[in-house]
Amino acid sequence: MDFAADHSPDAVGCVLADLRMPEMDGIALQRHLARSPNPLPIVFLTGAGDIPTSVEAMRGGAEDFLVKTAAKEAILDAVERALARDDEERRERRRRRALDKDCEKLTPREREVLRYVLKGLRNKQIAHEMAIDERSVKRHRTNLMAKLGISSVAELVQFAVEAGLSQPE
Repeated sequence: MDFAADHSPDAVGCVLADLRMPEMDGIALQRHLARSPNPLPIVFLTGAGDIPTSVEAMRGGAEDFLVKTAAKEAILDAVERALARDDEERRERRRRRALDKDCEKLTPREREVLRYVLKGLRNKQIAHEMAIDERSVKRHRTNLMAKLGISSVAELVQFAVEAGLSQPE
C-alpha cells in the first residue's frame, strides 16, 4: 500500500480508512501506524464492520468506528477529534524528545549523583555512597542542575519523573 510505505514521520493529520482495502486491510494499517514513529490517529469508515472488528479497532486506538451511512456531522466530529488528538500526541512526542535530549547531556557520574539526590540523600551521604569527596558531589550536582536548567530539588524531581528517571512515590 503506497500510504503505508510512504508515510512520512512529519505528516500531520489523521487517517480515514476502510476495513477492506487492496493490499492491506484497515486493521493491518492501524497496526502499521501504531508501530511507526508517527502514529497518526485513525478513523474507520466502513460498510463491512462487525462488532468484534469494531472492538479490535477501538482497543487498537481507533478514534472512531463508523459505518459509511453515518451522518456527515458524525464523520466530521470524529475527524476533528482525531486531529486534536494528533496535535496533542505530537506535542507530547516533542516534549519527550526534548527531555531525552536533556538527559543525554548528563555524564554517567552526574546521573549517579542524580539517582542519589532523588532518593533524598544529602551531599555528605552521597559522597559516602559513591566513595568520593563531598566537594566532587557538589560539583556534579551543580553541573547537572546547570545542564538541565534547573534551580531547585523540587524542579529536579519533577524533571526526573517526567523524563522517566524516577518513579513518583
